[in-house]
Amino acid sequence: MRNRPVPRLVLLLLALAVLALGAAGCGRDNDEDSPDAAATTDATTEAQALSGAIEIDGSSTVGPLTTAAAEAFRAEQPDVNVTVGVSGTGGGFERFCAGETDISNASRPIDEAEEAPLCADAGIEYTEFQVGVDALTVVVNAENDWVTCLTTEQLKKIWEPSAEGKVTNWNQVDPSFPDQELVLAGPGTDSGTFDYFTDEINGEEGASRTDYTASEDDNVTVQAVEGNPGGLGYLGYTYYEENSDTLKAVEIDGGDGCVAPSIDTARDGSYAPLARPLFIYAKNESLARPEVYGFVEYFLTNSIQLAEDALFIPVPDDLVATNLSTLESTSVR
Repeated sequence: MRNRPVPRLVLLLLALAVLALGAAGCGRDNDEDSPDAAATTDATTEAQALSGAIEIDGSSTVGPLTTAAAEAFRAEQPDVNVTVGVSGTGGGFERFCAGETDISNASRPIDEAEEAPLCADAGIEYTEFQVGVDALTVVVNAENDWVTCLTTEQLKKIWEPSAEGKVTNWNQVDPSFPDQELVLAGPGTDSGTFDYFTDEINGEEGASRTDYTASEDDNVTVQAVEGNPGGLGYLGYTYYEENSDTLKAVEIDGGDGCVAPSIDTARDGSYAPLARPLFIYAKNESLARPEVYGFVEYFLTNSIQLAEDALFIPVPDDLVATNLSTLESTSVR
């Protein structure tokens, strides 16, 4: 028995169906491989609306910079709530290693002997990013007309533990200074500024006299110094800049002559030994959350402009690229 020939109309419809399927398949391949398609995907990702909460704590020196970054980020991502605390570098690392925060602000590197093991024991992995430079600034009352420069030896004479209850007058620091009570203020022991200053000036981190007004809030130091003619304290450069009408910055002689704190002297290293880097530490597990990754990426990408706008000393251009490369390589997204 002969097979019937397939009608031409059926053959035509079958051919058209095969062509349509092939075209659709080719279309999918082209979309995946096309640079334009990839660019569109990336643009969509970048423009993605984020939501959630980010908890940050730590250095009172870095706090205003991170707050500026948070406010600028919220303008683009209003559904992300970024909370920035200022419990001090040490207090921030304590919370960070206890798993209470996503990011820790720090005015010194994490302590490898004490703080890093706490994070390791808790299974917390993190990544360090330098986001600025600071010129730790020694300040006196704006009416002080007898001191423009102090040597590091004079600062040690004022602040070393053995000076407690003994060096209480300006003429004890230098006989040419007046008979004026010396009233001291500065950061508390949880502050990275305290750690850095005591290490560089007294030769041992944490070694300091204790008979002074101490607080992790730099505004307390500002108020104490501006409120007393014989006041002297030390704080981050930003706080001095914000209060330069009531405070006077003292030049520092680290052995090569008197140098004033400034953006240029901090970056070129001539303001020694009180120029220092500023950091944020991001928990790698938190970076897996889009809102945290997005905030850190925004902060690093715009770190120079953010620092300048907030009166901080920005990092060099090449460090911005290094930071972003580090973020990408350590991301667990």
